[in-house]
This record gives sequence, C-alpha cells and structure tokens, in this order.
Amino acid sequence: MSESPRPTYVVGVDFGTLSGRALVVRVSDGAELGTATHEYAHAVVTDRLPGGGGPLPPEWALQVPEDYREVLRHAVPAAVAAAGIDPAGVVGIATDFTACTMVPTLADGTPLCEVPGLEDRPHAYVKLWRHHAAQPQADRINRLAEERGEAWLPRYGGLISSEWEFAKGLQVFEEDREVYDRMEHWVEAADWIVWQLSGQYVRNACSAGYKGIYQDGAYPSAAFLSALAPGFEGFVPDKLEHPIGQLGDRAGGLTAEAAAWTGLPEGIAVAVGNVDAHVSAPAAQATGTGQMVAIMGTSTCHVMSADVLREVPGMCGVVDGGIVAGSWGYEAGQSGVGDIFGWFVRTGVPAAYAEAAAAAGESVHEHLTRLASAQEVGEHGLVALDWHSGNRSVLVDHELSGLVVGLTLATRPEDVYRALLEATAFGTRVIVETFRTSGVPVHELIVAGGLARNHLLMQVYADVTRLPLSVLDSEQGPALGSAIHAAVAAGAYADVPSAAKSMGRVRRDVFVPDEARAQRYDALFAEYVALHDHFGRSAPVMRRLKAGRRAAVAARLARESGGER
Repeated sequence: MSESPRPTYVVGVDFGTLSGRALVVRVSDGAELGTATHEYAHAVVTDRLPGGGGPLPPEWALQVPEDYREVLRHAVPAAVAAAGIDPAGVVGIATDFTACTMVPTLADGTPLCEVPGLEDRPHAYVKLWRHHAAQPQADRINRLAEERGEAWLPRYGGLISSEWEFAKGLQVFEEDREVYDRMEHWVEAADWIVWQLSGQYVRNACSAGYKGIYQDGAYPSAAFLSALAPGFEGFVPDKLEHPIGQLGDRAGGLTAEAAAWTGLPEGIAVAVGNVDAHVSAPAAQATGTGQMVAIMGTSTCHVMSADVLREVPGMCGVVDGGIVAGSWGYEAGQSGVGDIFGWFVRTGVPAAYAEAAAAAGESVHEHLTRLASAQEVGEHGLVALDWHSGNRSVLVDHELSGLVVGLTLATRPEDVYRALLEATAFGTRVIVETFRTSGVPVHELIVAGGLARNHLLMQVYADVTRLPLSVLDSEQGPALGSAIHAAVAAGAYADVPSAAKSMGRVRRDVFVPDEARAQRYDALFAEYVALHDHFGRSAPVMRRLKAGRRAAVAARLARESGGER
C-alpha cells in the first residue's frame, strides 16, 4: 500500500490598522489550524513622532515599519505553534495590507525613518491609509485631470483620493523636499513586506491599479505631473515605477533572514502582495460576477468582479484582473464604520451604561446593540451621515464630517448608536445603487470581518439594501485569502478561483430582507440621500469647519511654540 502524501500547509498574514494576524491553513481543504495576533507597539501615530518632537498637524496618520517586522517575528511562529504542525510542511506564505499605506525607502528598502538624521522628519515615516492630510493635493490632481480630460480619471469614478499614492507623494514633494529627494522608492506597504520576506521588490497589480493610477499599462504622464507641480514630472520613473507582479504569482523565495524571523523553511514561495479587502473575495468564494464583498472593520471596502467595464461615479477604481484574472475588479468603500461605533462608545456613552453592561456581562457595544434591537425602524427619530472619517465613495471627499439630525432632550445613547449603524448601511446602499445605475449589477452582498457578529447590524444591512447577506465563514478572512494566494504561488492550484473553491468558506443567505422593515427604511434612506446631497454636493459648511479647525490648531501651536522660546 502506498503512503498518503504528507499534508502541506500555507501561511497567510494580514496586516491591519492596529495589528498583524497570521493564519496556518491546510492546502487541501482550507482548514484553519492555528492563528496568532501581534499588536503594533506604536499603533497609529497621530500626535507626536515616537522619538518626540513637535505635535503633528490634524489629519495625519503615520506608522512605524519595524512594527510590521515584529509581526513576522512573533505572530507567524506563534500561529505555527498553535497549529501544532511541523514547519517543514509549510510550502508558501502570502501577505495582505491595508491600502493605500505608503513607505518611503532607500534603494535597498530601508525605510527613511530608519535612516540616521531622519528620525524626526514626519514625512520619513509610513503614511497609513487613514492619513488624510493630502486632501489639498488630491483636490489639485482632480481639478487638473478634469481640465485636461485625462483618460484615466473615469476609471476612478472621476475623483482621486487623498489616501492614494500620488496625492501622498505630492504632499512629500511639496512639504519636505529633502525627504523627497532622499527617497528612492515610494513603496506600497503590501509590497514592502514582501520585499522583507523575499528580498525582491515586486509591485503588485492590485495596489498599482487601484491606488497608483496604473491603467492600460501606463501611469499619468510626465506632462500631467509637470503641470501639477514643476519638478514633480520625475515622480513615476524616479520613485514609483517598478516591475509589476500578478496576483497569485510567486514574488520570490523566503530569504534566510526571513526564515529565521518566522521559523519557516528557507526558499518556500512568497506570493506577490495584495490588499486586505481584495484578497478577501476569494476567501468568501466570491470570484464570480455580481457578488459584492463588504470587508467591514474600522472602515469598509467593497470589492466585486464583473465581466463588463463601466464608469461608476465615485468608485475607488476598476482594474483588469484587480481581484481575479480575466475579470474587471471594482472597488468602493466607506472610510469610517467600526471606527464610528467605537468613537461613540468612547465619547458619547454615560458611565451608567458601562456599569449596566458590566452587570449584564456584556461589552458596551453589545449592551447598546441589545437596547437598540428592541426599537422599531424610525422609532429614534434620527438620521445620521457616516462621514466621521470623510467620504471615500461616492463623493470622495475627506473634508466631509459626521452629522446626526433629530436630536432632542429625550434622545438616548442607544438611539444614536442605532442611527449610526443605519447610517453606514445607507452609505453602502448609495454605493450599491450607484453601481447598478452605472450598468454593473449587484446580486449578493457578502460580509467579511468581525462586525458580521453583530446580528442587528447585519439585519439592518439586509433590510436597507434589500439584498440577501452571506457571511464569510472565517474570522480571519484576509489572512485566509492570503493563504489561498500562497497556495497558488506554491503551485498547489492552477489559479485563484480553483483554490478558492477548495479553500474558501462562506455561509449563504444568512440574513434576508424583511419587506415591512425595508419599506420603512426606504423612507429613512430618502432623508439620508437628501442630507448626503446637500452637505456633500451643495453646502460647503463641513469643509469650512475643517478649514477653521486647522487654522485654530495652527494658531495654538504657533502660540505654544512662541511660549516655549
């Protein structure tokens, strides 16, 4: 009798906003065998640099790249140990990252913040996706592109985000030329971590297309960049351009140094990098057309594949093969979702609620959810706008801010909490309807991420969107998606769809719309749309308030600086 082949495994590593998570997966069937999480020591840097120095301006969000290496040193070995497997059986590793998160580096990949003499320069650090201080640069890119009729602009719904590569790169160019001139590569963190693992810098097609304005084999022209800012015309060839790898391809083999960090065999396949949202679609077996995956966490990213190319207003991008080869991959998103709920719990809930939650053995989120679940649709008398971190789609404006209408002296915390839950569902419906009216059908909504555990939130989404909600059947969706790509890079499967069919996990139609509630939500959605269009398109009051805040902060910092002298 011949012996059964030895099981083989892959590791997926998901780099999130605050931590990195490693997952060990069996190649044959996608069984999740062990996981571990490592928190970033520096979290998100929004106030002062780790080494001190003056305070950072508003809308800045930086990170420390050494925190990412620590995930490889700690989470990966811990996940392998938790799985109880022989590391020799691991044949590949793949990673995904928040996007657009940018690392300025030297030619060898050294982050500029690790270069002696640059530790106190904010622009030398990683710019997290949540860094929105490049909005003025994004505004100028959009105006100039529209004036010139740039062919690539409609591929991004007519607007480029302040979160993306060009706006952030232009901010560095204009605000710290010394750092810009020292920078030899402007690298997506998704590619930088692969560089750390394999010793090979390969630019992944997903980030390049969605975040780097790479369309039909080209970036924005030197003429466009020169018109944008004289001297910036060299940005693409000097800082950005690099060979592009396709999703699921092998970027290289695990180096001896990275093997020592992770405890994995040297030389195993390291897959081309990917974005956390897009890599989650195969994990949910959503590789076909009309299946929109909402990866819900601190923010939400909506991704889907389609067999048609359409111009969708306010979409984050459409990329040939951006999710799976052979299909057009679409992306949209909401900048704040879980972040909004967390903000309200931190700042808007009386101590008595926290005490009641503790007495009931619940978290404050669970307590508010239970109280809000007892309400009828519209009972709180509120409607909110979910723009506490700006609007990513379809307005693409990070100068917008949150709003709650209908507050009275009788309004309770659970009322506001439910209104905020509903606001994020309304934001998703705006995205779904915009896709549909643009000729890109959406038939199913699949939710990934920890927020899927909130049954009230999921039912609200089903009722508001009138779509059946399926749920990715894994608490580590992005890491599982990365593991699927690792298996393809290692040669275990021919392509991502076939690997997803064997390794992906989804529970279909877990939440279905209730017609009576859906009709009542239609009326509330109409109010949301009226506010959405008024504050997002007509009245610039939110922009003026943001500008006033920046001016006031600058005046205070100048006063404090003068006092120190």
